[in-house]
Amino acid sequence: MDARVLIVAPDDRTAGPLAEGLDRLGWRSVTARGPEAARAALQDFNLDAVLVETGDGDPAAVGLARTLKQERGLRRLPVLALGRPDPLLQQMGFDLALSPPLHPVQAALRLESLVRAAVAEEEFELRRQTLADRGRALASPAAPAAPLRVLTVGEPAPKFLALSHALSALGAEITAALTAYTAFDYLHEETFDAVVLWAGETHAEALSIAGGMRRNSRLYHTPTMLYMRKGVEVALSQAFDRGLSDVASAETAPEEAARRVISLASAYRRETAIRKALEEARSSGLMDAATGLFTRDLFAAHLARLAATTRERRRRLSVAVLRIADKPETVEARRDGWLDRAIPQIGSMIGRLVRAEDTAARLAPEVFALALPAAGLAAGRTAAERIAAVIACTAFDAGEDRPPFTVDFDLGVAELEPGEAAARTLERAAAASQAKQAV
Repeated sequence: MDARVLIVAPDDRTAGPLAEGLDRLGWRSVTARGPEAARAALQDFNLDAVLVETGDGDPAAVGLARTLKQERGLRRLPVLALGRPDPLLQQMGFDLALSPPLHPVQAALRLESLVRAAVAEEEFELRRQTLADRGRALASPAAPAAPLRVLTVGEPAPKFLALSHALSALGAEITAALTAYTAFDYLHEETFDAVVLWAGETHAEALSIAGGMRRNSRLYHTPTMLYMRKGVEVALSQAFDRGLSDVASAETAPEEAARRVISLASAYRRETAIRKALEEARSSGLMDAATGLFTRDLFAAHLARLAATTRERRRRLSVAVLRIADKPETVEARRDGWLDRAIPQIGSMIGRLVRAEDTAARLAPEVFALALPAAGLAAGRTAAERIAAVIACTAFDAGEDRPPFTVDFDLGVAELEPGEAAARTLERAAAASQAKQAV
């Protein structure tokens, strides 16, 4: 198994436990002691991300981010700083700063988020080229210039108020909620770049808020920090599993906690801007009129471009084909015209269920396809099966005096093989879906 993350650190005091924890979570790591070893590792391994121990600002470590990104070339490489958050780190090329001690689950969550954002950025550039070839221009993803918006949730304890003041001093716009009920009112009505939860007398309410946000698709990725008060303890693995992005101990100064919140919020706003830019491709006027998905020809052109750069970037690429299955109730709905009326809703659901970096298309009246960058065969099959399962639970109108009907799919999934043309990968996925339909 190839290493996925490089940890650049002068010794194993911090890097050792972190590497062991990341390995257990599926993020196999390799460690480098300095810049030269880091550059060598970048050539030897197909890395997804880099963690650099910057401490209090070691010049050699701080200057490493841009160097590694430039040497990686077309493949975008997230580089995280492990040390004291500092606004200058972003200017030096770091995507996010995390303060030690760093729990492996916390690191894995941030790595997953940043790697997905990197893939989304790559996809945006490709999608912009595909649409530009047809006379449509996509604006570059730009995060709003407005101040970062942070929701603070908890009683107005002196230390929590100090954190709010520190956030304001760093330019953030603060909204305060005293209770969970008020917090969710704000979260449903407004948009925030980060949420800070005060542990209060216990941490149960704070964890319930974090858990509730994780169950909401719109709030799922919003970063959350739990700020502890003296005398309150929480199991870190439990906290991060509940959806927290960071935990600041009672010993953490409000100014330090504020810098950590700003770092998370800035990264999240950038990721949101990228995904919004990708979604704006649907308003290009080139999409399938009924479903809003890529047309067959547009998808073929984009898939060819995606396959070519996938090899250059040393990433994986899977293609899935979803063909509406011929079960009795579907055959009847097709005969009476109700399936045709349901197709726009089905296509719209597929478009909402894929990741922003995935490309969904309508290849034929009842055949859909997905291009899934940075996804192997197993991940591609899981994504297609999840989409099919959600749609299979949806009831579509079949007219008066008739029960609603449901739709199943025959799925075919294929992964781009070395030297294979993208069209051939799509053909293999389509053949697999047809074979299942014939069974």
